[in-house]
Order: sequence, then structure tokens, then C-alpha cells
Amino acid sequence: IQLVESGGGVVPPGGSLTLSCVTSGFLFSMYDMAWVRQAPGKGPEWVSAIDTASTRTNYADSVKGRFTVSRDNAKNTLYLQMNSLKPEDTALYYCARPIWFTLDPLKGESDYRGEGTQVTVSS
Repeated sequence: IQLVESGGGVVPPGGSLTLSCVTSGFLFSMYDMAWVRQAPGKGPEWVSAIDTASTRTNYADSVKGRFTVSRDNAKNTLYLQMNSLKPEDTALYYCARPIWFTLDPLKGESDYRGEGTQVTVSS
């Protein structure tokens, strides 16, 4: 099983990025998926989750209205569109396959995750 993220980079405050996570080795369409981030010196923060058919999406309060999660089951790929980025969004972002998660607050545990892609928001 592999999850490979891409799309990170350095952007100024207010900028945008789109992250991708290409998966393989499991039936992607059968699993809810999540994006998680971890800033230096802090614990993991679940950013967003999406169900198998893209009928339900959930977000951490810190990113609501700015981030959009989506998926393409035909391409086994998860996406995270990030707009109006702030310096506090700086973190390593990784996609994860949840074992379980709660919606409010958004948190959980995963059995597989990628190595992540770095997002740095700085002027």
C-alpha cells in the first residue's frame, strides 16, 4: 500500500496550493480518506475528511471556508485545494487512510499514511 503526496511548496500569505495524493495497493473507492498536517513542535491536526462517494466532507474549524477536499476514485487520487493560506497553515501535510474518525472535533487514527508534502506560507 502506498500513498504519495505532491503539490506542496512556498507561497505568500493569501496564496493558494493544490495538494494531490496518489494511492495504490488497496481499493481506494472503498475507503474514507483524510488529510492531516503537522507543524514543527506540534501534534497532528486532522484537516479534512471525505467519504467514499464524496457525499460528505468535513473540515477542522481552522480551515473551514478556505480548504476543499475532493477525490477521483477512477484515478485513486485525493486532493486538497487550499486558498487564502495563512502563516499558521505552514506544516507537513499528509494523506491518511482512517481506521476511525470523529466529526466534531475532526480527529482520528489511520492505518496508512504518506510521507507528506511540505507547505510553507511566508512572505
